[in-house]
Amino acid sequence: MARWSPDARSRLAQAALELYLERGFEQTTVAEIAGRAGLTERTFFRHFADKREVLFVRTAALETHMVEAVLGAPEGRPMDLIVAGLSAGDTFFRDSRAWSQRREQVILANASLMERELIKINTLKAVLAAALVRRGVAEPAATLAAAAGTVVYRQAFERWIGAPEEAEWATMVQQVREDLDLVLGHQEQA
Repeated sequence: MARWSPDARSRLAQAALELYLERGFEQTTVAEIAGRAGLTERTFFRHFADKREVLFVRTAALETHMVEAVLGAPEGRPMDLIVAGLSAGDTFFRDSRAWSQRREQVILANASLMERELIKINTLKAVLAAALVRRGVAEPAATLAAAAGTVVYRQAFERWIGAPEEAEWATMVQQVREDLDLVLGHQEQA
């Protein structure tokens, strides 16, 4: 096996995802992932802390990206700021729909991964709330807006990966926001 290989991280991630779908997450070993990618276990651990991290490695970067967008958004209501942050994920999610669809399949098939996904969502809520507080939004409004934002995020994500054709992430976020406004009675149904 080669000691150095270009794009090892994405090769490992692709191999892991394929194996998780074929064999199941629990049944797949790091050695099998590395072998499928044509790399060593040591190379795997240079890129990922464990085999779960293949599915969650981009979480911190996404959170940072969204928080920066909340902090940089023009003045507005707390939910407007949250939607600006969520919509900024458009550049982050671009060209990753197929990966996200397959990743979701793996997560939904494993209770411990679903738990990890819920932790990710809760962490997103906390960092978005903290960003709102930095913007001067008082509690409990900041936490409430962030919690509503995580509902928008999750609903937009499900619509985005389930859309029959390539869909824009920001469009899905806006559609869910409009649906939430309808549910809350903030706008009239067409």
